[in-house]
Amino acid sequence: MEEGRILIVDDNRSILSALELLLEQHFSKVCGIANPNRIPELLDTEGFDVVILDMNFKAGINTGNEGLFWLRNILAKDPDISVIMITAYGDVELAVKAMRDGATDFVLKPWENEKLTATISSGLRLRKSRLEISKLKSEKRNIKSTLSGRRKTLVGSSQPVMNMLGLIGKVAGTDATILVTGENGTGKELVAEEIHSRSARKDELMVTVDMGAVAETLFESELFGHMKGSFTDAHEDRPGKIEMASKGTLFLDEIGNLTLSLQAKLLTVLQNRVITRVGSNDPVPVDIRLICATNRDLHQMVIDGLFREDLLYRINTINIEVPPLRERRDDIPVLVEFFLRKYSEKYSKQYLKLNADALVELSRYSWPGNVRELQHTIEKAVILSDSKTIGPADLMLRTPSHKFTDNSTNRLDDMEKLMIIQAIERHKGNMSSVSQQLGITRQTLYNKIKKYGL
Repeated sequence: MEEGRILIVDDNRSILSALELLLEQHFSKVCGIANPNRIPELLDTEGFDVVILDMNFKAGINTGNEGLFWLRNILAKDPDISVIMITAYGDVELAVKAMRDGATDFVLKPWENEKLTATISSGLRLRKSRLEISKLKSEKRNIKSTLSGRRKTLVGSSQPVMNMLGLIGKVAGTDATILVTGENGTGKELVAEEIHSRSARKDELMVTVDMGAVAETLFESELFGHMKGSFTDAHEDRPGKIEMASKGTLFLDEIGNLTLSLQAKLLTVLQNRVITRVGSNDPVPVDIRLICATNRDLHQMVIDGLFREDLLYRINTINIEVPPLRERRDDIPVLVEFFLRKYSEKYSKQYLKLNADALVELSRYSWPGNVRELQHTIEKAVILSDSKTIGPADLMLRTPSHKFTDNSTNRLDDMEKLMIIQAIERHKGNMSSVSQQLGITRQTLYNKIKKYGL
């Protein structure tokens, strides 16, 4: 049964009953009325997606003026609703006129059941698309503000995002250590930037370190700095990332990728707020606000002996969970508009638009790669577009199930990329589990993800 609210308006009670019996088998809510004067009240109190409207309501009068009157009345009250006219064969010319006035379609009496239900389903899809487009228009001011703001990079007004922003507002002004958690591609770094931009340290640096990309042998040099001559390639004194972040914010991304030995070194610095450069014995005090991020379950890692419990307590004063895109689908239209504007300007392709069917496809897709995947999808569509309108085929969305075929044209790289995609979806973005399944190190996995643009 399809989710949809259908209102039938016809003064012939036999037709009304027949339509109700038919449509109740296919749609979640069906209501039939013989008196069109009840339409305004029902639209206000019940709300409908599709109205099936007769053209004539008075015996002996076949002008169709009543149907046109109520059509205009309905659309004035709800411009996004789908109105399907139901009429006798001789009223086809009137039905065409009604469509010029805003009707979605018309159905002839006697109707074919299959064709009627298909027409209503199309009307439902159109209704949903119109609502999404209306929401886009109402949020354009928010998009412009986001584009022009220095740090206003978090886009969305869904309830999960508003809840997250509310928590950010409470903690940003403090120096509390924050752990940002969430799946890959959800925008954890943007949350860190938002916290920094609202803090008392906003005029200082926010220094970002991708812990998954730092080689273990270079960890101390990267984070603590080094002195000239302390090792072969140390040609000059250099401060580390922690020292650079002093007075500002230090953002440690993918902290779950640290080995236990490196966790111990980091914990010492966080406890004492002092670093010592490689090759020096002089301690350097640092004043940092620490924000960490991970897509892994650190509590489970503690249980498994893979993460220090004392370090977890040190970095997890406040936990902010970034919702995956599938849990904030209301934000997809505004995110699409944001990225469409961004990449249309970047690639000098002005006036690009998505049609309604493309927006529906984007709203239905599961987004295993979250906002990052949506961003790449829109960028790719903009680059490859040959017209002013982007349709579903231009999006090239991945199918829900990825299977290998016997096609001899598959290259080794294609198969490797597909295996990585499958593993990421199977383990819901847990890179440790993905790397274990594929039999490669996490660093190798990250390199391949960057290689294939996943």
